[in-house]
Amino acid sequence: MSNIYVKNLKLGKNVVIESSAVIRGSHGKAENVEIGDNTYIGHDVQIIADDVKIGDYVKIHHHTNIHGYKPCRIGHNVWVGQYCIIDTIGGATIGNNCGIGAHSQLWSHIKYGDTLEGCRFLADSPLEIGNDVWFVGHCIVSPIKAADKSMALVGSVVTRNMESNHIYAGSPTKDVTEKVGTQFSPVSVEEKYHKMCDYLKQFEEHVNSSEHDILIVKDATEFVEHKSCFSVSDRTYTKHLTDLEQKFIKFLLPEKGKFVPTNAS
Repeated sequence: MSNIYVKNLKLGKNVVIESSAVIRGSHGKAENVEIGDNTYIGHDVQIIADDVKIGDYVKIHHHTNIHGYKPCRIGHNVWVGQYCIIDTIGGATIGNNCGIGAHSQLWSHIKYGDTLEGCRFLADSPLEIGNDVWFVGHCIVSPIKAADKSMALVGSVVTRNMESNHIYAGSPTKDVTEKVGTQFSPVSVEEKYHKMCDYLKQFEEHVNSSEHDILIVKDATEFVEHKSCFSVSDRTYTKHLTDLEQKFIKFLLPEKGKFVPTNAS
């Protein structure tokens, strides 16, 4: 593909990279780029980085820019809206199941002022985003640590670390969890199991299938060989890449349920 300039490229199954997207290194060919199964890279996306790993079922929508020198790691089931910036000059890690709303900017460096003249602002540091983090949209994020399940509401300017399952808003952000509650409420394994069984039933009706290659279980100890098993307690599944499994995962995404392969790091 003429729009991809990479020394070591690994593409999963059913990856779609629009012809107007560009993937290359910061100075010529990228060293390593790995893109997981069923991932979509949209129109006019620019990935200008030397070491990039993107998981399964990721959507990176049009005119998003990912750039930098240090490694960029994006987990499974991540959704990136249009016109976003992900800066990896200081390194960027985005966990599984994250949402980055349109026009958001995630930064890992500050650089421009003339240091010879005495400018004091020249730094980079890692941007570390945990699992299930949601930047709703139009967010500007400094190189912070966002703990699992944290959330920043639309228009937030995030300059400090975000605590697990806390919600932030404003410029600069303030913790508004006491006012609006948390992003996630506790759900028992039993409730998750019954809800997933209902989803599977809806899916089978949707695709007009009565095959039983998909199994919902409460715990990974109940996995059955040769079936696509989904464990609700730890949100993992046994990945076989069957047609039915892939359709079921797409049916679940983005809001019904998110699962990662059992061998995911």
